[in-house]
Amino acid sequence: MRLKHGALISLMFLTPMPALAAHYILYAGSYTAGTSRGIYAWKFDSKDGSLSPLGLVAEAPQPAHVWIAPNGKTLYAVSWETNGGVSAWHIDSQTGALRFLNKTSAHGAQPNQVVVDPSGRVAVTVNYTSGSLAAYKLEPDGKLGEAFYVDQHTGKPLSPKQPGPKQHGIQFSKDNMFMFIADLGLDRVYSYHFDAAVPSITPADPPYVNTHAGAGPRRIQMSPDGKFLYVDHETDSEVGVYTIEDGKLTEIQTIATVPEEAKAKNTTAELVISADGKNLYVGNRGHDSVAVFAIDRQTGKLTLKENVPSGGRTPRNVRIDPTGNWFFAANENGGNITEFKIDRASGHITATGVTVPINTPGGMAFLKVK
Repeated sequence: MRLKHGALISLMFLTPMPALAAHYILYAGSYTAGTSRGIYAWKFDSKDGSLSPLGLVAEAPQPAHVWIAPNGKTLYAVSWETNGGVSAWHIDSQTGALRFLNKTSAHGAQPNQVVVDPSGRVAVTVNYTSGSLAAYKLEPDGKLGEAFYVDQHTGKPLSPKQPGPKQHGIQFSKDNMFMFIADLGLDRVYSYHFDAAVPSITPADPPYVNTHAGAGPRRIQMSPDGKFLYVDHETDSEVGVYTIEDGKLTEIQTIATVPEEAKAKNTTAELVISADGKNLYVGNRGHDSVAVFAIDRQTGKLTLKENVPSGGRTPRNVRIDPTGNWFFAANENGGNITEFKIDRASGHITATGVTVPINTPGGMAFLKVK
């Protein structure tokens, strides 16, 4: 495992580091059917890109996705199980160590994502197998309260390829007045009115928009200006682009993430947008690449620039570090997390050679440490 860059690699990247460069903790959830046992962590130096292992920081069953509260004090994780749950962990701001707080029902089977709203008052999880979602009020100490809202999606799939309700992605609007949910099995993206203060969630009118039949909408990201929504289509290896107007979505583009001949053997996973809104990145499982798109910030539309090998098999999760200079791919079947340097001008990513081992990694999250 290589943890430091040599002088030659350092000379390759001429983009100046921002003043934000600092020390962070990189957390990664995992699937624990194999040798992994829970949530793992590394110290990350954003100046030189080095990673130092902290090892297992929380033993937990199937913590496939993790999320850190806006105040940096609590980490939340799902348990990808038939009787799924969501757990809360207090974060030691000095060491990054996790202390278990509580766990509650996901109100469904195999929760695959948990997201905290921008105000830090509500956490929401979506359940893949049962096609349901649950929302929880967060206590002052970070603990999860009982679910105040549960929604079970219903309906007939648009395509015989799709299995019925399978919720898979969550995104809050920039003004925190709306919540969007991707339902992979119904080929729908749902809109909800959201109020974190009450708290309350109510379906919008119309409650959803359809993708094309068999698309399989999976994960969601929003442009930094809040004008556009991006949804990766797991089943057909595309990204759908939507305008947002008072919570209403209108599709303006679909674009492939891999060459046409690769679609039959590929599914998309996670997508992420750079903080400056110039580039979007999507993990391709099967093609084992990261699709790099340029974003037209006026129209919201995408242009595919390149496919970069992910450095392992099945990149399930991708993340950009808080400085915007480094990109990471968690390769589920490759048993590793790989690091890339981002060219801030072009959006191009270049493998640095830094790779850390972890069996069946899932979601990743960064925390700045004191």
